[in-house]
Amino acid sequence: MKNKTPVKLSKKENFFQFLKFTAFSLSAGVIQIISFTLLTELTDLPYWPSYLIALILSVLYNFTVNRRFTYKSANNISFAMMQVFGYYLVFTPLSTWWGDALINIGWNEYVVLIGTMVINFITEFLFTRFVVFRKSINTNDLAKKTT
Repeated sequence: MKNKTPVKLSKKENFFQFLKFTAFSLSAGVIQIISFTLLTELTDLPYWPSYLIALILSVLYNFTVNRRFTYKSANNISFAMMQVFGYYLVFTPLSTWWGDALINIGWNEYVVLIGTMVINFITEFLFTRFVVFRKSINTNDLAKKTT
C-alpha cells in the first residue's frame, strides 16, 4: 500500500537524517575526487569525460546509500533515479554556466568549485527530501526492522 501523504518526522529525526545525508555526501565527494584524479592521471581522456564519469559514480553512490540508509525508502528505484536525473539535467548545465561565468570575471576556480558544491549539497538535499522521497521515508526493510 502506497503512502499518499508526506512523512512527518520529529526534529530529532530530521536532524539525524540531515547528518546522514551530509556524511554520505562527503563520502560521495571523495569518490568523485578520487575517480576524477585516477581518470585524469592514468588515462588520456580530456577533462569533460573524466568529470562526467566521476560525477556519475558519485551520484549513483550518493543516491543508493541515501535511499537505503538516510531516507529508508522502498519507493520505485527507477522512478526515483529518473527524478534525480532530472535534477542533474538542470543543475549540471546551470552550474557549468555560472562557474565559467564567475571564473571569466576573475573569481578563483576553487572558490567557485566549493560554492557550487555547497549549492549542490543544499539543493540536492531539499530535492531528494521533499520531492523524491517525501512520501516513502521509513518504508524499506531496514526501517521496518528498527520499529
